[in-house]
Amino acid sequence: MKFRHSRLLLHLSLAILATACSSQLTKPTVEDSLTIFPPPPDTTRIQFLTTFSSAKDITGKTSGLKSYVMGKEKEEKEIVKPYGIAIHNGKIYICDTMLGGMEIIDLERKTFDYFQPQGYGLLKKPINCFVDPEGNLYVADAQRRQVIVFDQDLKYLANFGDASKIKPTDVQVAGDKIYVTDMNDHKINVYSKGDHKLVKSFPDAAETAEEFLHQPTNLFVSSNRVYVSDFGEFNVKVFTPEGEYVRSIGSYGKGLGQFVRPKGIAVDKNNNLFVVDAGFENVQIFDKFDRLLMFFGGEYKSPGDMWLPAKVVIDYDNLKYFEKYVYKGFQARHLIFVTNQYGPDKVNVYAYVGPEIGTGPEREMTTRKN
Repeated sequence: MKFRHSRLLLHLSLAILATACSSQLTKPTVEDSLTIFPPPPDTTRIQFLTTFSSAKDITGKTSGLKSYVMGKEKEEKEIVKPYGIAIHNGKIYICDTMLGGMEIIDLERKTFDYFQPQGYGLLKKPINCFVDPEGNLYVADAQRRQVIVFDQDLKYLANFGDASKIKPTDVQVAGDKIYVTDMNDHKINVYSKGDHKLVKSFPDAAETAEEFLHQPTNLFVSSNRVYVSDFGEFNVKVFTPEGEYVRSIGSYGKGLGQFVRPKGIAVDKNNNLFVVDAGFENVQIFDKFDRLLMFFGGEYKSPGDMWLPAKVVIDYDNLKYFEKYVYKGFQARHLIFVTNQYGPDKVNVYAYVGPEIGTGPEREMTTRKN
């Protein structure tokens, strides 16, 4: 009996040891938890870094015991339904269409605040925003039907746009001009930055013309081009800053390089065009020759995926706040922010990455399905 008992104990010990070894061998590694696009064996170009949806994600603190105000439970501050986003000098500005205001995140101070101005600065349904080099905040409000301007201290400065005629959906400052998409009049309105007077509008085209803007929702202004996502014609139209039509990118369909619900757009320093598609729930990237390079995101299943995405913004100046998330084998070139109107992850942060110098060959991105 003693011998059989001892042998049984030995078998149990070996089984436990084997289980422990097996657990160690199958324990997920850092590499296993990476969310990267495109997947191996292709060269990684996009790494999902992190996401944030509430004050807790920024401050790292919970609200402790919940307080009660006028008989209602006061919850942790959250991002409700984001659309537009801008980042400037370590601050992230988020247009929240359900809040009737904005969330402002200070990455340096690790603060999260609601911005709900009253009076002349009242925000009703802020869709998109832009911060100019001086720190002035421009907000396109689709319900108020004006663009509202605040200074770097968030004090009201001005508003412009005839509320009886226009419906602004995006705004961007370039030099001494302010470009605003007007969904109501199917045009891009250009205002003077100095006095906010209307300078010109384009395109001046019939509805049947190729350059006509059916539903201009988002724009991006580079040094020599104005890109506009036309939600109503499922493409991105390109103009010169003077308003001359250049070309269109994409078409309606479910194939690679096509769109179903194109929304936010951005262009990087290499003239690669990033286009959010709320239908595909991804971001497609095109090179300067309008060739599809790749896409990232996808229907939400886990962090790094998207849920009715709306806006994409590229940032080169605030990498230091997110470097800790970059995989040690990568070198981050710039950040990519994408807002999600629904789901648990309201703002996704990605990095455009490449191998560190000396760790592997650099290869051009190639057209492929992720």
